[in-house]
Amino acid sequence: MNHLRRAIILFLLLGLALPALALEPQMPSKRDRCPVCGMFVAPYPDWIATIQFRDNSQLFFDGAKDLFRYYFSLPNTNDSRTREDIAQIYLTEYYSTRLLPIDDLYLVLGSDVYGPMGHELVPVAGEEIAKSFAKDHGGTKIIRFEQLTPQLLPED
Repeated sequence: MNHLRRAIILFLLLGLALPALALEPQMPSKRDRCPVCGMFVAPYPDWIATIQFRDNSQLFFDGAKDLFRYYFSLPNTNDSRTREDIAQIYLTEYYSTRLLPIDDLYLVLGSDVYGPMGHELVPVAGEEIAKSFAKDHGGTKIIRFEQLTPQLLPED
């Protein structure tokens, strides 16, 4: 009976923990559109950004700027989700062009590098790399995700 009780407890604990584990982000299909601007996302693989929700659904964006416009608008009239529903945010790191978790990245603002929608927040991995990128590309500010506010988002 003790073995059965332990098995049930283990099963319940795993059942509670597994939904909270984020899966690797998927890449967008050719039909996925940015929910902010309506552009198709797949033609811009170097700028793809995604929000993965706790139910393992994902939204794809054509860059970090539009992802954060969506993020700061939650909850909104077009979507009943809230920020608490987000499991993870992934951005495409500028040099490796790999989707990385937002906590692994620095965001460079004000650079001369343009994304699909004009001026963009440029995600780079590592503080020294961010400083070098900012120096090479005229970046005006380096921040982490928790420092980002709607007022810091580029206008265009």
